[in-house]
Amino acid sequence: MALSRAQGILDELKALFGPRALLSRPEREVYRYDAIREGATPLAVVLPESTAEVQALVRLSRRYRVPLVPRGAGSGLSGGAVPLGEALVVAFTRMARLEVDSHTQTAWAEPGVTTARISEEARPFGLFYPPDPASYRTSTLGGNLGENAGGPLCFKYGVTGDYVLELEWVDASGEVHRQGRATYDFPGLLIGSEGTLGLITGARLRLLPLPRYRAALLAHFPGVEPLAEAVSEAVALGAVPARMEFMDPACANAVEDYLRMGLPRDRALLLVETDGEEADLVDEELSLVEESARRHGAEVVRAKSEAEAEALWRARRAVSPALGRIRPKRVNEDIAVPRSALPQVVREIRALGEAFGLFVVQFGHIGDGNLHPNILFDPRRESEEKVWELAHEIARVALRHGGVLSGEHGIGLMKRDFMLEAVDPETLGALHRVKEALDPLGLLNPGKVLP
Repeated sequence: MALSRAQGILDELKALFGPRALLSRPEREVYRYDAIREGATPLAVVLPESTAEVQALVRLSRRYRVPLVPRGAGSGLSGGAVPLGEALVVAFTRMARLEVDSHTQTAWAEPGVTTARISEEARPFGLFYPPDPASYRTSTLGGNLGENAGGPLCFKYGVTGDYVLELEWVDASGEVHRQGRATYDFPGLLIGSEGTLGLITGARLRLLPLPRYRAALLAHFPGVEPLAEAVSEAVALGAVPARMEFMDPACANAVEDYLRMGLPRDRALLLVETDGEEADLVDEELSLVEESARRHGAEVVRAKSEAEAEALWRARRAVSPALGRIRPKRVNEDIAVPRSALPQVVREIRALGEAFGLFVVQFGHIGDGNLHPNILFDPRRESEEKVWELAHEIARVALRHGGVLSGEHGIGLMKRDFMLEAVDPETLGALHRVKEALDPLGLLNPGKVLP
């Protein structure tokens, strides 16, 4: 970028945003990264506080032909929020207005609102917001919308997009739109598009009544394959737990080393919670899972109190920091496969890790077939090229078994090239035409999602 043009952009940003335009290199440097990928240092970072300011940024972007990269909390795991060249990062963390309407059981939230805060502010009204990614205390709604994030509750309650009634966004020409889902579901097109089609500035969200009763258990198995078989059987029998999460033995050991909470060692763990309005039905559903687990060789412990149940979920949420203690870097895969294929898929992934000589752990939302195989490595001793080759092979396992590349983390930069194998040329062509129609200059998060 020519020096005079770059200086013109920086001068305008300084005039428009003052100290909320981060222009010096040390301030900008952190915005090269998300939770797993590194990109280029942005030309500038801007923290808008209103939709009108987002419009101003889009218009400046068009005038100077400089790309915009939307960003939430930076907790993404696919490189979707990292700039690939000279670009303006739009950090939405200061757009954090939240209004709960108990009469309509909805909330209006801006993209910088943290996911956990929505349920926290709805709770006094007896309501909650079901999408709960593991990073829910730090991740923001805008990022969740961009990736269509899920979480442990997604098996029963669905993912982020299932709770959006209305969306506000700024298009590539700087115009604002606010639309529901009834006709020409534009919100549905933007949800999961990773900021490549428009910049989301607000959403009307559906809230649900808090369930009256909950019950939870921990089942531990000799391995992941019998655990997966038990899950497939329980679901086939009609169980629809609120949460159904698993950790393989290596993952469970890492969490126990981190928390020292008395988890069984060298066992595959299944964490299950049922909920509802009738205590007998909640218990009956949990019993279905318990019986299936025991038939497949598990030992089962039921939580005797709310505190014991919460401890189980604290263990699940501790997976990421626990794994970070084993190796300095990791690639967090995110595949989804049919439940019937789970035993074979986890077996093939474990065999791939052994064949590549790399440390692979598996965990995830096993109830809906959303698995998170993690490749842990030290770049000083292990080849990153080999790590990415293994990641590609894991993606191919999902595709061979009728699954998809991503359940909730998105395609971003990490899986962009895998799309050539996952999507047929005709469909890819249609996706490119949508991108060209909504972002003709290619300035919205370029280089992401589409190969």
